[in-house]
Amino acid sequence: MLEGYEGFLPRNVYDVEKVPEIKKLDRDTQTSLLPDLLVFTQDMNWPVAPGILEILLTFPEEIVPHVQDVLSSNDDNWKWFLLHFLVINLPVESKVQFKDYLSKVAENPTKMELAEELDEIAKGILATLSL
Repeated sequence: MLEGYEGFLPRNVYDVEKVPEIKKLDRDTQTSLLPDLLVFTQDMNWPVAPGILEILLTFPEEIVPHVQDVLSSNDDNWKWFLLHFLVINLPVESKVQFKDYLSKVAENPTKMELAEELDEIAKGILATLSL
């Protein structure tokens, strides 16, 4: 977490009052918060998650490396939420940056990726790239 930015972030997964405040911040400050905001998408059932997702989708290029970090982790449940709610809704120019990951999961999923049905959503996203 960036020093001095803690006050801008939701205090917990129920802190939906922070979302409108974050939306009012200047774009540079919002960009600095992206990695920390992404954490609130670990479960889209959390009350704060839909509002945070809305903010993240306004940064289609800037969010890519942070999402790639999660996709290279072992948190298959978080990957499911990111693919189903964030990546699929990004513009093609951003989605295409996940092509290698999506192709790997679609063609050769691990047991856990199969259990989370990541191969199916990966195939669906790949189809939207119309390559």
